[in-house]
Amino acid sequence: MLAPDRYFTPIPTVRATAQALYDEFGSLPLVCPHGHVDPKLLALDEPFSNPAALIVIPDHYIVRMLYSQGVPMESLGIPRLDGGAVETDPRAIWQRFADHFYLFRGTPSGAWLAHEFEGVFGIDEPLTSATAMRIYDRIEASLRRPEFRPRALFERFKIEVLCTTDAATDTLEFHRQIRESGWSGVVRPTFRPDLAINIRHPQFAAELGRLSAATGEDITSYAAYIRALESRRAFFKSMGATATDHAAETPFTAELSAADVNALFGRALAGKATEADARAFTGHMLMEMARMSTEDGLVMQLHPGSDRTHNAAIFEKFGPDRGCDIPIQTEYTRNLKPLLNKYGNDTRLTLVLFTLDETTYSRELAPLAGHYPCLRLGPPWWFHDSLEGMTRFRYQVTETAGIYNTAGFNDDTRAFPSIPARHDVSRRVDANFLADLVARHIVSLDDARQMMRALTYELAKKTYKLD
Repeated sequence: MLAPDRYFTPIPTVRATAQALYDEFGSLPLVCPHGHVDPKLLALDEPFSNPAALIVIPDHYIVRMLYSQGVPMESLGIPRLDGGAVETDPRAIWQRFADHFYLFRGTPSGAWLAHEFEGVFGIDEPLTSATAMRIYDRIEASLRRPEFRPRALFERFKIEVLCTTDAATDTLEFHRQIRESGWSGVVRPTFRPDLAINIRHPQFAAELGRLSAATGEDITSYAAYIRALESRRAFFKSMGATATDHAAETPFTAELSAADVNALFGRALAGKATEADARAFTGHMLMEMARMSTEDGLVMQLHPGSDRTHNAAIFEKFGPDRGCDIPIQTEYTRNLKPLLNKYGNDTRLTLVLFTLDETTYSRELAPLAGHYPCLRLGPPWWFHDSLEGMTRFRYQVTETAGIYNTAGFNDDTRAFPSIPARHDVSRRVDANFLADLVARHIVSLDDARQMMRALTYELAKKTYKLD
C-alpha cells in the first residue's frame, strides 16, 4: 500500500531528485530529541498487551478525531479520573476504531497509521469494518513475538537516541533501570518543571511537597524553591538529560524584582495567588530557566500557545492530553524581548522555539532566529506535524533563517510504533523541498545533499547536544 515515491511532487524532474535525496539519506539513524514515550516501556521491555492499548488508547490524535464524530471516549477505553466504567474489551475498541478509520483519510494520522501497519506489522490490506478482526489478530500475533518487544523495535527502528519528557520531581527510576540493565539503547530524560511553576494548578502544593522531599529543601521561601529546582536540574543532567521543556500559554517573559517575586511566591504558598500572579510568575520563571541554562548548559525548549483545557468537561472527566487542546494566537517579538535582551546573545544558551501559530513563521520566528545566536526553531508541532505543515514551515522560514537555525526534526509522540513513520514523512518532505530548490537553481545538488543530511540527522544532534 505504501508507494515508494509517496509525498513527492508529480513534477518528474523534481520528483527524481527528491527520490535520489531520500534514497541516500532516508535510512539514516533516528535522532529523537523530544517526545513522550514512557521510559517504563523500555525499562521493563515487556510485550505490548494488545493492539488497542498500543495504537488507539494512548494516541490523542486518534482519540480526538473519533470524539469529533460522536464516539464516546469511554467506548475507546480512555480511563476516567473518577474510576467510572469504560470499555475494557480491546477487540471492541479496535472494531470501533476500524469502523471509523475512514475519518483519517488525508490526515497525518492516516499517513502515519498506513506506514505503521505496513512498515512495522506487515499488514497489506486496508483497515475497514470487515478487515478489523483479521488485522487485529495479525497484530496481536506479532506482539507475542520477541522481535516486537519494545527494545527490539527500538533497535529495528534504528533509534540512535530517544529523549523522554519527565516531571521535575520524577525519580527517573526507569531511566536508572535502563542504564543499569546493560542494554545498548540510549534513552535520556528531559526536565519539565511545568507543574512546579504553574502556581494556580490544583497540584502545585503537592508538587512542591514532592520537590522538597526530593531535594531536602524546606521550600518556605523563593530562594529555597530556586535551590530545589537547580538541584533537580543537576540530578537530571547526571542521568543524561541534555534539555529542559516548558509549556506556557504565552511566551511572555519579564523579570520581577526580588521584593515582588518574594511577595508573589508567598501568596502562592498560601494558596492566594491570582491569575495575574500566575502570568507574572511564569514569565519570571522562564527568565530564571534561561539563566539556569546558561549556567548548566541544558537546552531550553518552549512550547507556548495552547489552551490545554479548552473542553472543560473532557479535561475534568479524563484529564490532560485527550485531544481537547486548541491553539491560541501567539506573539513572540515583544513577549520574548526581555529574555532575549538579557540572554539572547549568550552562546551558552540554546532556546528552541515552537509554535501553533503559523502566521508567526515569517513575521516573527524566522527573523528572531535569523539574528539571536541562542535561538533555534523547532519543527512544525502538533497540528502542523504534517505533510503540508512541514512544507509551509520550510518555505516560510528558510529564506530568513536558513536551515541551520532550525532544530531538525523531533517526533513528539506518545505512540511508540509511530516513530519511524513520523520521521519518514519529515524526510520525504525535506527531500521534496530541497529538490525544488535544486530544480529552480537556488542550491546545487551537492548543497542539497549536505542540507538533507543536516535536516535528517545532524541538526537535531547538534541542537540538543546529543553527540
